Amino acid sequence: MPPSLWHAHEVLFGFVAAAVGGFLLTAVPSWTGSRGFAGIPLLVAALAWLAGRVAFALAYTLPLPLVASVELLFLPVIAALIAPPILRERNRNVAMLGVLALLWLTDAAFLFALYQQDPLAASRSLGVAINVILLLITIIGGRIVPAFTGNALRQSQVPVSLRSFKPIERVLPAVMLSIILIDATIPGGSLALAVAALAAILHSVRLSGWRGLRVTDKPIVWVLHLAYLWLPIGFLLKAVFIATGAAWAQWWQHAFGIGVFALMILAVMTRATLGHTGRPLVVRPAIAVAYLLVAAAAVARIAAPILWPSHYQQVLIVVATLWTLGFLVFVAIYGPILLRPRLDGKPG
Repeated sequence: MPPSLWHAHEVLFGFVAAAVGGFLLTAVPSWTGSRGFAGIPLLVAALAWLAGRVAFALAYTLPLPLVASVELLFLPVIAALIAPPILRERNRNVAMLGVLALLWLTDAAFLFALYQQDPLAASRSLGVAINVILLLITIIGGRIVPAFTGNALRQSQVPVSLRSFKPIERVLPAVMLSIILIDATIPGGSLALAVAALAAILHSVRLSGWRGLRVTDKPIVWVLHLAYLWLPIGFLLKAVFIATGAAWAQWWQHAFGIGVFALMILAVMTRATLGHTGRPLVVRPAIAVAYLLVAAAAVARIAAPILWPSHYQQVLIVVATLWTLGFLVFVAIYGPILLRPRLDGKPG
């Protein structure tokens, strides 16, 4: 397993999958009116995730079947926890179970490709996983970004209405699904180019209707717009790279990995933690700095290797430092919040 594949796998199935699991375990009780997840079930989920990370850290010394059997535990555990309330209430978010299944299949395909010693197939599996997560963010982001923006504008008594483009809302999920299928079967061709360009246009128009420029004084809201902005940027870079092979567009996957995934995860964690601990939805100035550090990591990862190609290793160190500092700020501020009781005295 080349180090680049280990890196990409752990970003997706270590970092992002943990955030997806945490989001679903937090959101499903709100969606279904059921009890929140705690105690032994939550401990089992955390241990399943941790076991997968340890197994992959030791992947060079452990038998691959053992690594695979441990790695593939986490997502089924999450699915087993959220499926009963979702199915019992016939909740509209039942599609989240399908997303988890797709992610699990891409992880299994990656591990099988390692068994076959096929790095190209392994890389393609990870590319499909990226697209599955982009589909999830398209769906969930399409709900929370305009909803939270609208709430913030109403609270500030700003007389502006958000626009929803119904044709785009109907077409965009199908476009994102087609990207998954195309990249799984015939990546890099003219069809992949056309659909990536279409996705860039649709996401741009969609984002324009959410009035992000009206909430520049509210970091907890503008960060959602900034994270979503990386979606059209990433698809634009992808389309340019497929069409021309331009060096400046070749890092398009990092626009998704850092710009969309990391920044959206940080944005949702900072907001959800405040809401679920009974605190006002206002972040400290240091958290706004954390948002900008992660956004700067995305810019640096894409642009710096082109500007300073002879200093590639140093660029990676700078990017890793920016990412790490952003999340260290989160841990420093939100760690104590998460370890204390809710301010309103409610359980949780």
